[in-house]
Amino acid sequence: MSNTITAMNFNFPGQKSVYHGKVREVYTLENNTLLMVATDRLSAFDVVMPKGIPYKGQILNQIATKMMRDTEDLVPNWLVATPDPNVAIGEACEPFKVEMVIRGYMSGHAAREYKAGKRLLCGVPLPEGLKENDKFPEPIITPATKAEMGDHDEDISREDIIKKGIVSEEDYLQLEDYTRKLFKRGSEIAAKRGLILVDTKYEFGKTKEGKIVLIDEIHTPDSSRYFYTEGYESRQKKNEPQKQLSKEFVRQWLIENGFQGLEGQKVPEMSDEYVKTVSERYIELYENITGEKFVKADVSNIHERIEKNVLNYLK
Repeated sequence: MSNTITAMNFNFPGQKSVYHGKVREVYTLENNTLLMVATDRLSAFDVVMPKGIPYKGQILNQIATKMMRDTEDLVPNWLVATPDPNVAIGEACEPFKVEMVIRGYMSGHAAREYKAGKRLLCGVPLPEGLKENDKFPEPIITPATKAEMGDHDEDISREDIIKKGIVSEEDYLQLEDYTRKLFKRGSEIAAKRGLILVDTKYEFGKTKEGKIVLIDEIHTPDSSRYFYTEGYESRQKKNEPQKQLSKEFVRQWLIENGFQGLEGQKVPEMSDEYVKTVSERYIELYENITGEKFVKADVSNIHERIEKNVLNYLK
């Protein structure tokens, strides 16, 4: 679709390198500056879908920047400015090679593992007798190693992270503390919107001064799963699926169409009509998560708009 941004080849002043993530393009500039462009690419099961989703990058970027501002009193973050709806600029950091996944409920990946008979997830014991979408007695942290594009993130235990020297014990304890604080705040923000923050992931990096800060996205529908509070209890009692606010609906559509990112499987064709419904769902997610009306940016020429706004900022 022409009104999306999926591929780009910007060359900004002072640009030193570019990293192509699944959804974001990360430009390292001079003066320890990092510029992140949220694209309209859609990734599921660690695979980037062939078509972009209109406004998705803007939605993710604006939720993430809002949530960073709403949590910066608890945990320092990398963000300095957002000169364009799809762009965030901040301090360059050395990312930790783990994603801090925290789960308040037994959903998604955790539920699939539990159903397969596992009672230990990333070294964390899971109680017997749980059913899908039940609340855990306490939120659990189930880290994953960061995969390169095209590879799968993999579960790892706290013990292995420290033993393998992926993160030092001192730093890891700080990451856990920040993860719990952010999840608590995120849950409080969600509750005010009639939502339950089910699970989410955080990524952290270290500044050149050695300070640990939150990087990447936070509390977006790509990194988090939300349920509607209303009707949660009655659905659990009746063993009905929960009403979700996340990209889980895309994963379910892919599963129904025979795709789970496994070898030999082909990504099903997404019609323009389906892409439009995904875009509408993302707008619904934005408005529910932030409590604000979504204002569509001008997408007649997104590349030109981004370049112009970034150059004006860098001046």
